[in-house]
Amino acid sequence: MTQGPLTTEAGAPVADNQNSETAGVGGPVLVQDQHLLEKLAHFNRERIPERVVHARGAGAYGTFTVTADVSRYTRAKFLSEVGKETEVFLRFSTVAGNLGAADAVRDPRGFALKFYTEEGNYDLVGNNTPVFFIKDAIKFPDFIHTQKRDPYTGSQEADNVWDFWSLSPESTHQVTWLFGDRGIPASYRHMDGFGSHTFQWSNEDGEAFWVKYHFKTDQGIENLTAEDAAALAGEDPDSHQRDLREAIERGEYPTWTVYVQIMPVAEAATYRFNPFDLTKVWPQADYPRIEIGKLELNRNPENIFAEVEQSIFSPAHFVPGIGPSPDKMLQGRLFAYGDAHRYRVGINADHLPVNRPHATEARTHARDGFLYDGRHKGAKNYEPNSFGGPFQTDRPLWQPVAVSGATGDHEAPSHAEDDDFVQAGNLYRLMSDGERERLIGNLAGAISQVSREDIVERAIGNFRRADDDFGKRLEVAVQALRG
Repeated sequence: MTQGPLTTEAGAPVADNQNSETAGVGGPVLVQDQHLLEKLAHFNRERIPERVVHARGAGAYGTFTVTADVSRYTRAKFLSEVGKETEVFLRFSTVAGNLGAADAVRDPRGFALKFYTEEGNYDLVGNNTPVFFIKDAIKFPDFIHTQKRDPYTGSQEADNVWDFWSLSPESTHQVTWLFGDRGIPASYRHMDGFGSHTFQWSNEDGEAFWVKYHFKTDQGIENLTAEDAAALAGEDPDSHQRDLREAIERGEYPTWTVYVQIMPVAEAATYRFNPFDLTKVWPQADYPRIEIGKLELNRNPENIFAEVEQSIFSPAHFVPGIGPSPDKMLQGRLFAYGDAHRYRVGINADHLPVNRPHATEARTHARDGFLYDGRHKGAKNYEPNSFGGPFQTDRPLWQPVAVSGATGDHEAPSHAEDDDFVQAGNLYRLMSDGERERLIGNLAGAISQVSREDIVERAIGNFRRADDDFGKRLEVAVQALRG
């Protein structure tokens, strides 16, 4: 902002910013003091509705650089050649906490990445875990209601949390992740990121592949114990946001090495796990990670509200060569994220600097609405037209997926090794003795807060089905805490 006289929002100079206008000395304030009214009215509206989930966040700009040739898998231009750089914006967040919550808490972390590509913005909206609690978006509102404040007590209730999880055994894998060491990252710089969902890549020849994204931190994994996190949350609620900002200010730019797992489309139907189930991973023994790039964050936002709070991400923001999969959670998010942004930020949220394309121009027939900036001037607002307006390409961004059968409320298809517990048990058995001990302690501390014995038994039973030792040790630990 240039220096000069203070002005109103309309640009008129302000004579006095210290004293409101009154009817005589000591008299009542006058409604004609438009500077006062403008300031108060703007102040009343400085906050927009916070995100229902992922409300508490931090972000930074940076670059993604391609390090391997993947043109045989995708025709996306930003991935077209080794050495190519694309500007990005990455927003980290917690999930359950509100805008004023502490950073150092046990919660998944959002990992939402916007690529400003020459073919439009590509949003990859993931987490710091490769799996999630549920596999169908129809359960998402219920799940989040259990994590938020109870409408009667006004507090998060252990009964709600564990009642839902214990009645939704598919959550066992993610809950094991959450209550393990990686449930409380030491900072945003010291955690991995994942696209989590399965996506489609397609090449110039129309050949399609299923893909999963992995972002492995180059800073190394660092986590907080429950005790250290509780102390840090009380001492510095902004710990993760502060750490990210100050690291970039020091020139210690955090980086992640980017990998993908790639599955030929023909192998999906007979794979031992449903490859589109968000509660499952693809074991690397089946589909090894392939390095494709480097992500670096090197510039802080100038204004947190404008660039972090008003930033929007949608899994539906694809570019040519990348598309969705039949993952039922992803399918629901394709609608829900855009709808949330239209409600929260407004129908023209894509016009804001952090959200609009940086390497190309958005050309649409959409007009008007709240905060419309008049960018289209006199151009026609319909298609087709004969006045030189934007036109369709007749080439879909992704390849079609074959479907068959009758419509209905179907469960996802089951594969040979699909159950709700096998991968949770595998994760438990991969842990060291110390990691298992901390996992048991964290889970027992949470489950012991539940008031009803049947919910406790049901919750422990899910972990017992994942691994017998897991369940037995957890039962003993919970009983010890409950007396």
